[in-house]
Amino acid sequence: MPRPRICTADGRQGLRYSRRELGFPSMAGAVSRDAYFETGLDVLSDLGYGGLKLAEVCNRLGVTTGSFYHYFSGWPAYTRELVENWMRERTVLVIDFLKSETDPRRRIDSLIQVGLELPHSAEAAIRVWSSIDPDVHAIQVQVDQQRFDIMYSSAMEILHNHKQAQMFARWAVYLLVGHEQATIQKDTSALAWIARQLTDALDNGRFASVPTDD
Repeated sequence: MPRPRICTADGRQGLRYSRRELGFPSMAGAVSRDAYFETGLDVLSDLGYGGLKLAEVCNRLGVTTGSFYHYFSGWPAYTRELVENWMRERTVLVIDFLKSETDPRRRIDSLIQVGLELPHSAEAAIRVWSSIDPDVHAIQVQVDQQRFDIMYSSAMEILHNHKQAQMFARWAVYLLVGHEQATIQKDTSALAWIARQLTDALDNGRFASVPTDD
């Protein structure tokens, strides 16, 4: 009986029989495209951009390369769709949903909560990736801008001042990016406490001290 290729740690031909030859159903039907995207983010989180490899993704899912090629034409197509999916799921859809909240202060609280629950290590790896890949950089720019814009527009509804709302949004984005990029151990409870200082400043009128262009 021939021994088919499988994903191994070094990407070479494996030594196990396929699930089909052993009488199991095709894994292509059991593993979804979304599972590939979630696993890709897990790999980025655990191993960084350098660890994102076809063999690692397949091994974590327990599938052969045949399952991968059932969904994707090749590795470049997968990596492109991975970052596009990350932008859509972690930014575009979230913002679209929260725009339905008519109270800007509650909207800000929800946005901050979403920010606390982001896959921070994976996002840090994507930012490293964006520094060497122009296509990923373009997606990263869109993500940063969309996150800034929703914070700015929400704060503007409360503050009614362009410079103050802009400063609020910058603080929020700088806080998130700094947390994700820092080399010290990540502490989400500390991030939550610091984020509360941001909203406390908003509630207590401290953005009135933001200098104007004049």
